[in-house]
Amino acid sequence: MNVRRTRTALVAATAVALSVALAAPAMAAAPAGTGHEATRQAVEAAVKDGVPGVTVTAKDGRGTWSATAGVGNLKTGEPRSADDRYRVGSITKTFVATVLLQLEAEGRLSLDDTVEEWLPGLVRGNGHDGGRVTLRQLLNHTSGIFNYTADEDFGRTYFLKDGFFEHRYDTKKPEELVALAMTHKPDFQPGTSWNYSNTNYVIAGMVIEKATGRPYGEAIRERIIKPLRLTATSVPGTRVTVPQPSSRAYSKLAETATGPTYDVTKINPSIAYSAGEMISNSTDLNRFYSALLRGRLLPREQLTEMTTTVPVDEANGYGLGLMKTELTCGVTVWGHGGGIHGSLSEGVTTRDGRHALAFNLNGDWSGNMAAVIEAEFCGKGQEIEPTRIRSTLFMRP
Repeated sequence: MNVRRTRTALVAATAVALSVALAAPAMAAAPAGTGHEATRQAVEAAVKDGVPGVTVTAKDGRGTWSATAGVGNLKTGEPRSADDRYRVGSITKTFVATVLLQLEAEGRLSLDDTVEEWLPGLVRGNGHDGGRVTLRQLLNHTSGIFNYTADEDFGRTYFLKDGFFEHRYDTKKPEELVALAMTHKPDFQPGTSWNYSNTNYVIAGMVIEKATGRPYGEAIRERIIKPLRLTATSVPGTRVTVPQPSSRAYSKLAETATGPTYDVTKINPSIAYSAGEMISNSTDLNRFYSALLRGRLLPREQLTEMTTTVPVDEANGYGLGLMKTELTCGVTVWGHGGGIHGSLSEGVTTRDGRHALAFNLNGDWSGNMAAVIEAEFCGKGQEIEPTRIRSTLFMRP
């Protein structure tokens, strides 16, 4: 069994969108007359494709629109709610990057500082050298540090059926996650290439804690959640449940998208830590990304740093916890996507923050998320290949 391919198989039909180039004002909303009907159709198509349920909310110049499809509970048939809270996986990364950039703006650190300066001895071994890795390289995934979720034993323990049900309530410390990464060689030398690594953001969370003297989750609450009044957003730590209102989360816990479906709602998210443990809902995510791109959370200099990207592929670029995607109609959107057991989520907005979209699938093995984004911003999307929009899930191997 090639466990390095496990998460790819589970999310092969999904994708994560975001962006970084300026979109012209005329591109800030879907073409006139399309409304959100294409988005509704794309959401319903995801359910036909096998996703248990979807919840979606969009906000633009015409107001706020929400829709649901499918069910939130396979046993009872209870529908999903527009107010559902859900695990957002790697969307956590944008919150973490925002806090680090705020600390830079306050003069408490520099993104050109090395990991070794802040966390001596943490990144060391098998060719890893924290003295050569900057905080900026953590945030834009150019550090070369091995992705701990790609470790085969980790995959068997936490992503496949037998391991998951035995270990779903394990508490993992961030130092343990980084130490696991250090048992592997780096993907490349710092600054020479790009590769998505959850280890980068575990380390980033630890730097926040070193710089502030308190848990990184408290910094997110004080600096982002409270000021923006994100009432459905939380950093759960080791809490295994999702606050109500919420739906159940489902997974195949296998290398294939077939076979039994398991309820994986309860899980100790410390295995994701600051790389992907947060909980939110669609309304809060839209508010967060709109506020971020409008400059409400960062000074202009730091927002410019955040939106300066390195190329990922022809359609995508990655900034500092923020990804850009140019859609097929020419619109560019910014944001992040994320996945964790039984939950796939997206939060994106145009560069001016005026048109935002957030949605969640409560199954992790099916559904064309790229099509939902294309439908909302381009008025079409059914024919979009699921892999066009770069996957940046927490579970990415």
